[in-house]
Amino acid sequence: MPRLPLGDWVDSAVDWLQAQLSWLFDAVSSGVTGLYDGIDTVLSAPQPLLFAGILAVVAWWLRGLAAGVLAFAGFALVDSVQLWDEAMATLSLVLVSTLVTLAIAVPLGIWAARSKSVSAVLRPVLDFMQTMPAMVYLIPGIIFFGVGVVPGIMATIVFALPPGVRMTELGIRQVDGELVEAAEAFGTTPRDTLLRVQFPLALPTIMAGVNQVIMLGLSMVVIAGMVGGGGLGGAVYRAIGNVDIGLGFEAGISIVVLAMYLDRMTGALGRQVSPLGRRAAAKARAALGAKRPGAKIWAHRPQPVTALVGVVVLALVAGGTGILGSGGDSTASGPDTGHGKKISIGYIPWDEGIASTYLWKELLERRGYEVDALQLEVGALYTGLAGGQLDFQTDSWLPVTHAQYWEKYRNKLEDLGSWYGPTSLELAVPSYVEGVDSLADLKGKGKQFKGRIVGIEPSAGMMGILKDKVLKEYGLEGEYKVVDGSTPGMLAELKRSYERKEPVVVTLWSPHWAYSAHDLKKLTDPKGTWGTGDGVHTLARKGFTQDNPEVGRWLKDFSLTEKQLTDLEAVIQETGKGKEQQAVRTWLDATPGLAEKLTPQ
Repeated sequence: MPRLPLGDWVDSAVDWLQAQLSWLFDAVSSGVTGLYDGIDTVLSAPQPLLFAGILAVVAWWLRGLAAGVLAFAGFALVDSVQLWDEAMATLSLVLVSTLVTLAIAVPLGIWAARSKSVSAVLRPVLDFMQTMPAMVYLIPGIIFFGVGVVPGIMATIVFALPPGVRMTELGIRQVDGELVEAAEAFGTTPRDTLLRVQFPLALPTIMAGVNQVIMLGLSMVVIAGMVGGGGLGGAVYRAIGNVDIGLGFEAGISIVVLAMYLDRMTGALGRQVSPLGRRAAAKARAALGAKRPGAKIWAHRPQPVTALVGVVVLALVAGGTGILGSGGDSTASGPDTGHGKKISIGYIPWDEGIASTYLWKELLERRGYEVDALQLEVGALYTGLAGGQLDFQTDSWLPVTHAQYWEKYRNKLEDLGSWYGPTSLELAVPSYVEGVDSLADLKGKGKQFKGRIVGIEPSAGMMGILKDKVLKEYGLEGEYKVVDGSTPGMLAELKRSYERKEPVVVTLWSPHWAYSAHDLKKLTDPKGTWGTGDGVHTLARKGFTQDNPEVGRWLKDFSLTEKQLTDLEAVIQETGKGKEQQAVRTWLDATPGLAEKLTPQ
């Protein structure tokens, strides 16, 4: 059967939409960004413990004293692990997604409940939306909206829409038909019947749909972190990329705290807005108090005025005692040439990329710039640069490894030159593996290596070369499977195998600190399938040097020797994960004068 070019049709449709409706996508992006920034500003404005207290008072009002105490403890924990700003960014993302989703879902659900034909048309569409893997929605999101919070929010909206529509339709259809007929018999208009009879009675079911929308939104935060969505999702993505168990656990616990709070509060709010729910809750509290008098204290709920007074008291106490939350310290030194101007740097979790990115983050912040460093997948990194959402990146391997991305986006990028080279790509094995010195020696020895080559990120250029050229040229296809993963994952597997003296073959490149940490052999490439050595280039968005001539000049003149680069990588490894900028400061202090040389006035 001939292959159906479905993917080509979709690509053509996306290209057409991008060309014809770019103005619409820009308008949507501006609107969503504005809404997100506004909500994030409001949520981030109060001191962390003050806002935790406000959220605790809300929990006390909706669910009782025990819920309020637990809510405060949970958010205090988030602040104590220094993830408060990320948590508020995630909460902002979820709130924006929920608001937009409900603005679409509720009218659609009402329409479907009042029309069987509309319901029949919507059902397969909603099934498709709900069963499609959520990550797929990020691809058009990146193409249409670039990187950042907007594609994450749009993907979340599409993913969370079906339960909102379904629960709204279900709630209205479940309203007793006799009540509707009685309302119509008394001359009630269809609009009043909907607003005064059907909607109030359907509200508990609709609120259950709101709860599902919020929970699905939270489930998308990690995926949104892959495209620069930031927040707790970005922290989890960094933890995955760096195999940082501690950071992953802290970010995961913070997401759990948010999820439990939002789940409990929306459930309680659903009961509050429903007359039937309020009566059922009152009976439950009365029965609990009769059985266990002590439980009545923990279940006590204040009046709204009392809750408002509590919020005001918290504000006064926080202001009087100077309660401060998580916050960074300014590292600016030297002439303030940046004057707080924002610059965004994208990077992939390769060691030289991490080192050079945080080096420039520190250098620019010392000159008064406000710098944001975003970890992304390679494809998202180049798309963000081409779309102007990122200013520059320092880890483009050209002309070979990243050739596919350069060819696609070269007209939208500025090449600021190579700061290190030449490099080399290779497969490597531990030195204790005998009889394997070249790529040709791998043939017929697949069982020795469990039939696998441990790779890095699947979007990395060297992975494409390995799968498309190296394996084919040396007849290794079928005998070896390339295991896609991440650079930290590959290094972790190399370390584990090395300590156990097990045979392993991994993808590596030079320079890399792994060669000094382990006794490894670079497998020679007699056929030259890896190509000539690359230079590590700095690429910027189109117009960056015109907008920032001084920074552009610094980046064009930037270069590091192999010793400087490997020393910096080693210091970062020794300092520990999550402390990259601290490691850069230590390294710069040990090399006096280098910062002034790299960013001269």
